[in-house]
Amino acid sequence: MMLSIDGLKTHIPDTVLDQIPDCAEKFAINTPLRLAHFLAQCAHESMDFKAREENLNYSADGLKKIFPKYFPDNLADSYARQPEKIASRVYGGRMGNGDEASKEGYKYRGRGYIQLTGKDNYSKFAQTVSDDILNNPDLVASKYPLLSAAWFWNTRLLNQLADEGSSDDVVTKITKKVNGGVIGLDDRIKHFKNYFLLLA
Repeated sequence: MMLSIDGLKTHIPDTVLDQIPDCAEKFAINTPLRLAHFLAQCAHESMDFKAREENLNYSADGLKKIFPKYFPDNLADSYARQPEKIASRVYGGRMGNGDEASKEGYKYRGRGYIQLTGKDNYSKFAQTVSDDILNNPDLVASKYPLLSAAWFWNTRLLNQLADEGSSDDVVTKITKKVNGGVIGLDDRIKHFKNYFLLLA
């Protein structure tokens, strides 16, 4: 049976709606429950599908709060409001990226509706599409923001969690897998309930 997304038409941008069939086919996000959970996470992570790229324009205080491990007091000021330097430090030397000097942390920074981050993830996602993502990482934001999120969703086995139901507890479990914590949980629950109602 084909998943009907007509109920979402006035609630989600057309550019997102157009990508849903491909995600449903490639990654089995093909039931109202799965799609509502998936879209709720994407909507929160992307500020209602407006942000396709990680914002790394942090102040010194923001760096110390968000990335205390990487920016002790004596270092934060020299990186503040410099997204390329910030990403190169935070993501350098991990997730398949070269060291800070390579600037691969910035090249492979978070993009997509659930931010794909790190050269290893870009490389693995590239196997899903026919474009050269490694040499053109901006394609994740411009061409594949939802499909890259669906790829992430699939790698974390989140369809299985979504199939557990529509309770707030299930949204919480999925949020922990997407976010690493429960930041924005109330917003994610609100989005889920809205989308699930529209898809039912």
